[in-house]
Amino acid sequence: MAEANPLMTRRITAEILDAVSARRRALDAELAAHPDLSRLADRDRAFVRNMVATALRRLGQIDALLALCLDRPLPKRARAVNAILRIGTAQLLFMETADHAAVSTAVELAREGGHHAHVKLVNAVLRRLSRDGPGWVGGHDAARLNTPTWLWESWADAYGEATCRRIAESHLTAAPLDISATRDPEAWAEKLDATVLPMGTLRRAGGGPVTQLPGFAEGTWWVQDWAARMVAGLLGEVRDKHVIDLCAAPGGKTAYLAAVGARVTAVDRSENRLRRLRDNLQRLHLEVDVIAADATVWRPDAPADAVLLDAPCSATGTIRRHPDIPWTKTAVDVAALADTQARLLASAAQMLRPGGVLVFATCSLQPEEGARQVTEFLEASGEFRLHAIEAGELEGVDAPLIQAGMFRSLPCYLHREGGMDGFFAARLVRR
Repeated sequence: MAEANPLMTRRITAEILDAVSARRRALDAELAAHPDLSRLADRDRAFVRNMVATALRRLGQIDALLALCLDRPLPKRARAVNAILRIGTAQLLFMETADHAAVSTAVELAREGGHHAHVKLVNAVLRRLSRDGPGWVGGHDAARLNTPTWLWESWADAYGEATCRRIAESHLTAAPLDISATRDPEAWAEKLDATVLPMGTLRRAGGGPVTQLPGFAEGTWWVQDWAARMVAGLLGEVRDKHVIDLCAAPGGKTAYLAAVGARVTAVDRSENRLRRLRDNLQRLHLEVDVIAADATVWRPDAPADAVLLDAPCSATGTIRRHPDIPWTKTAVDVAALADTQARLLASAAQMLRPGGVLVFATCSLQPEEGARQVTEFLEASGEFRLHAIEAGELEGVDAPLIQAGMFRSLPCYLHREGGMDGFFAARLVRR
């Protein structure tokens, strides 16, 4: 592994931030693809990820602060300089980096990158932010500034202004790490320094390589958000039943279904994503039939007892874990994804035996990808009815997770316990 110096980690961070914010690339994909990042030690890779995630989580505030220090926006050809300024601002005001270190590394990074015309500007802007920035930040409406207008308006319309604000506030901090154990969650909670949540999920503070935690290599647990675990459980008793998990990768719900005794067929169109799913299942010692196919055209040899469709979506319910989403997704993306979800839902319905159960889910906060999708499906199909989800099914969970018989979690729910991903799910039964 390469021994990283401060300048190297900042350069990699600026390059990844630029790819995400300016070119709308997914953060996880950029982290995986950057040629220099993979050569760093675990600690340095974690530092880069934290730095770019912090910059994205606070990007609205950062840009507002830079606007106060610049007479006019930087030209497009100075995009790399803008990334350097954003990283420097994140360190100064949101990461508690020493002022001299944040300023000097940013200045040197601009000089090393050949941006000689902007070296003095970088120095002047960051020095001013080190002096005046804390006061400016104290007057910020952080929740609003860090939420793009199209998302804020969508959530305010769907959930009301107060809940919209609580959602946005929950995105200002990273999510904890949630774990599902194959057995004996109480014992593994002690080994992992975790808390046992209702329904058996283990929760611990995030940070550090997951692969180095006790029990990972032995396959005794997998990572799965609390809300996702609840969604998978909505199929009910599935032991010895044939369950099709559509759009299955990366496989958290697949693992849950297999662990509770279902005969699972996992389908996903991406061979790369399925590779990760297979690796995870092998580590967990779980047997699943894995198929690479387009779920809109693939059909099983015989109708299944149950189908779980966790459909591709905007993933706006996972912003705590993926702070790039507000800056890489648009309302146009939501509309296109909603069309895909409708086609997948129609296909999933054809895979089910009479009396079988279909759970449709998305990790989205957008109404177009939730209840609206199910309502339109039921209106168009006379073969299915809504099987209402009852509050008692979510034992020990005291939150308004059931709305009109459907599941709806929000990142701000159960805040004292550390929150949860935003999920929608509805359970349907074929007549």
